[in-house]
Amino acid sequence: MELRHPFEWNSLSAQKRAFWVLFVVTIIVMASMQVIDTLLKSELAPSGILSFEFAGDLSTAQKMTESWGGRGRIAAGFSLGLDYLFLLTYAGSIGMGCVLVTRSVSKRTKQLYNIGIMLAWALLLAALLDAVENYALIRVLLGSNLAFWPKVAAWCAAPKFVIVAAGLAYILIGVVVSMFSRRRTE
Repeated sequence: MELRHPFEWNSLSAQKRAFWVLFVVTIIVMASMQVIDTLLKSELAPSGILSFEFAGDLSTAQKMTESWGGRGRIAAGFSLGLDYLFLLTYAGSIGMGCVLVTRSVSKRTKQLYNIGIMLAWALLLAALLDAVENYALIRVLLGSNLAFWPKVAAWCAAPKFVIVAAGLAYILIGVVVSMFSRRRTE
């Protein structure tokens, strides 16, 4: 039985167009978030919002938000809001990239095809994890004293990053394999 991917409802040409649109928007949003993140880097949050995502405990997360001051907390809130757009674009572009790569690697092995399809679905899970993580961080940013919010954020962030890295690695490896396959046939 052949696995079905989450974008089957769209034609191949529409998938390619959607990939490029999502890719460009992802890059623009990511660059914007990087600019905002410069306001969040402090001694307690050396990696900005990434430090906040992995704070893991309420005390550390609260110290980070305090170190940002009012302007930094506003920037963090804006960044977390913008991340809701970003999670749609990166999950869509990486997931769509995995699906497009499966077309070239499916001729090689069924396992590579199946991995790409599973990663495309997993990217939707990564987006969901990112949304939950953002909600947890917003709760902390708004002053919640519930200790589980930073834990929820960290627990969601770790698998999200693993899935995203796996999707990007699959695309990169698939593109390289496709390039070498084309050179051999020429």
